[in-house]
Amino acid sequence: MKIQPMLHKLFGTTPGVGVQPKEALAYSVAGFGQNFICTIIGSYITVFMTDALLFGADGVMIGSLKGATAVAILMLGARIFDAFNDPIMGSVVDKTRTKWGKCRPYLKWMAIPIGIMTILCFLPVFSAKDVVGGNGTVAIFSIIAVIYVLWSVFYTVADVPYWGLSTCLTNDTVVRGNILTVARMFCTVGAGIVTIFIPMITGKLTEPFKYTASDADKALILEDKLEAITNMVANQGITQDEAIKTFVGTVKVGMETQNADTLKWVYFISAVVLVVAAIPMFFYGFKNTKERFTSEENPPSFGHNIKLLFKNKQLLLIVLSGILGGARMVYSYTGGLYFAKYVLHQEGLYGIITLLVVPGGLVASILVPWMSKKFTKKWSYIVVHLFGGLVMTVMYFVGYDAPWKMIVCAIGLVLLGIPQGVNNIITYAMIGDTVDYLEWKTGERGEGICFAMQTLINKIGMAVGAFIGVMALSIAAIDTKTYVVGDADALWNVLIISGAVSMFACAVPMFFYTITEKRQREMVAEIEARKK
Repeated sequence: MKIQPMLHKLFGTTPGVGVQPKEALAYSVAGFGQNFICTIIGSYITVFMTDALLFGADGVMIGSLKGATAVAILMLGARIFDAFNDPIMGSVVDKTRTKWGKCRPYLKWMAIPIGIMTILCFLPVFSAKDVVGGNGTVAIFSIIAVIYVLWSVFYTVADVPYWGLSTCLTNDTVVRGNILTVARMFCTVGAGIVTIFIPMITGKLTEPFKYTASDADKALILEDKLEAITNMVANQGITQDEAIKTFVGTVKVGMETQNADTLKWVYFISAVVLVVAAIPMFFYGFKNTKERFTSEENPPSFGHNIKLLFKNKQLLLIVLSGILGGARMVYSYTGGLYFAKYVLHQEGLYGIITLLVVPGGLVASILVPWMSKKFTKKWSYIVVHLFGGLVMTVMYFVGYDAPWKMIVCAIGLVLLGIPQGVNNIITYAMIGDTVDYLEWKTGERGEGICFAMQTLINKIGMAVGAFIGVMALSIAAIDTKTYVVGDADALWNVLIISGAVSMFACAVPMFFYTITEKRQREMVAEIEARKK
C-alpha cells in the first residue's frame, strides 16, 4: 500500500487541494517537540524545587511559609498569572501580519528563546545545604520564581499561535479534527517519553543514596526511635523493618545532600537534552506548513478581541468546562510522582502510572473521528468524563494497600486514558468550530483569542495539578530530605477525590453547548456564500 494515499485517507485530505499530509505531519512533529519542553517543566519543575533543592524538607521556611506551601502557591499563582496572559497573546497573534502568516512565524521566532528559558529553570547552581540550613532561602526561592514566571510568558508566546495554526491550515471540521487527532497523539508520545524515562533515570542514579535496611542502619534507628517504631509495629500490624523504613524513609542517614545534588544535575542535563531535540522540530513545523484561512482586514485591538471573546458563548462554555476539569488529571502530574516515590518507594513507577493511561488514550484518539460522527463531539466529551468520574470513585473506595487493589487501580488508570485521550483532541476541535461560529456570528474569526482559551485551560490544569500535588505532599507530612511519610492515605485521598470531582464537574457546562457537526458545516457554507 502506497504511503501517500494512506495519509490522505488518514487526514481526509484531497491530493493537490488544500492542506496536504506533509503539512499535517509537520504540524504534529512541532507538537511532539513542544511537549518535550512542556512536560519537563509541567511534571518536574515542582519536584526539582521540593526534592532537588529541598524546599520540601522538614523545617525549611520561605519567610513565614513552609517550603512546600510556598512552592505550591508559586505553581498556582504563576500559572494563573500566565494563563490570563493568553488572551493578550491571542490578540497579538491576531494583529500579526507577516509573509509567513499570523501563527506560523512564532514557531520560528520562539524555538530558541523558549529552549534557553527551559534550561535556566533547572540551573543546578544552588546548594541544597543552603536551603536546608536556612541560609538565603528567600533569595534562592525568589530567583527561581522569577525565572519560572519568565518561562511561562515565553511559553505562552510559543503555545498560543501553535494551536491557532490548526484553524489556518483548513476550515473543514473533519479534516481539522483528523489533523488534531494525529497532532495530539504525537504530543502524547512526546510527553510520555519524558514522564516514563526521567523517573527511571533519577531513580537509578540516586539508588546509591537509598536506605537499604542494613543491620548497622537498623541499630542506629532503633536506638534513637525505639518507642515510636514499637508503637507503629503494634498499631499498624507491620514488621519492624517496614516500620523502620516508613519512619526514616528510603534515604540513608547522612546521604540526603548527595541525593539532592544528584537530582539537580540529572534534571538539568535532561532539560538540555530535551531542548536540543525539540528546537529542530519547531523549525521543521514552521518550514513545512502553510496558512490558508486568515483575515486580511485591519488587525483588531485587544479590547475588541475581548469583546469578541464574550460574544463567543460556545467558547466560554468550553473554557468553564476546562477550568472545572483542572484537577481531573492530577494523578499524572506532580502528585503521581510523589505517590510513586514516597508511598510506593519506587520512583520509576511514576512512568508506569503514566504509561498505563496510554493504551486507553490511544484507543480513544483513534476512535474520536468515529465518535464525533456517530455521537457528536459534545456527547462524546460528556459521556467519557462522566465515565472517568465513576472510575475514579471506584478507585477511591478500593484503595491501594493490597496487591489485588493495586491491580484494580491499574485497570482504572487504563480506563482513565479514555477521557484523557478524548479530551486532548475533541477540545481543540470544538474550539476550532467556535472560530467558525464566531466568524458566522460577527464576520471575524479571531483564531488567536479563541485558541488562547485552550492554552489558558491547559495552564490552569497544570497549575491546579501542581498545586494539589504539593499541598498533598504537605498534608501527608512528607519530608523530602529524609523521605519520612506521615500519612500516606492523605496523599491518596487528595489525589483521587479531587480528580473524581473534577471529572464530574467538567461535564456540566457542556450540556449547554449547541454546535453540532451538521451546524458547523451549515455555518461554513453561509460564510462562504457571504464572501462570494
